[in-house]
Amino acid sequence: MIEVRNLSKSFGSVVAVDQISFTAPNGQITGLLGPNGAGKTTTIRMIGSLVEIDSGTALVDGFDVVQEPDRARRACGILTDARGLYTRLTARENIRYYAELHGIDVARSEATIARFTNWLDMASIIDRRTDGFSQGERMKVAITRALVHEPSTVILDEPTNGLDVMTTRALRELIKRLRAEGRTVMFSSHIMQEVAALCDEIIIIAKGKVCAQGPTEALLAQSGRENLEDAFVVLAGIDDETLNQAEAG
Repeated sequence: MIEVRNLSKSFGSVVAVDQISFTAPNGQITGLLGPNGAGKTTTIRMIGSLVEIDSGTALVDGFDVVQEPDRARRACGILTDARGLYTRLTARENIRYYAELHGIDVARSEATIARFTNWLDMASIIDRRTDGFSQGERMKVAITRALVHEPSTVILDEPTNGLDVMTTRALRELIKRLRAEGRTVMFSSHIMQEVAALCDEIIIIAKGKVCAQGPTEALLAQSGRENLEDAFVVLAGIDDETLNQAEAG
């Protein structure tokens, strides 16, 4: 479970996140929906203890990310937009290295690698050096690396951005599998259709604030609109031109 209370972050005079509060429960997919620059990535990085919190609290499985950062990190698998791999290593070696950092023995890490290789169709790349991998292939390795320690909480920052259709489908199926296992899954996106199709709960963020929260049906009812895109425009107070620019980005 992720619990966020009055979380704030500024960079100089720019307020990136402004008193955000929400809960992402176990066994559900929670989506952070908002245009580029809304504060989604900064929120995720604070929860993952990658960015210092100015004020407020964030807990992962009950562990305060400021007071107990090591325990919070162990409970969390996070994939940010930085997907750099060690290009001299194979995909398997990249993943195994991170497993070793988590203190996981070879037998356990190999079992996890085998499972994710099957789920993400990585058999043809798992023992290849990652130099020259496509964006989709790098993403598959990066997400397996992020989850090799079997965390109870999974956080993904715009995981399908720039991926081809088949890789996107594989990742969406993986997200559903993680939910079925009872894990907390939270991901950010500005793709309305993706959020509507996957998420049990949607948190709309704009200009660093939570504007609305609930399942798709509740957001449609609250906005008086018939589709999530129109509901988002109304609830976030964003005009169509700004939305189009964000989606193009």
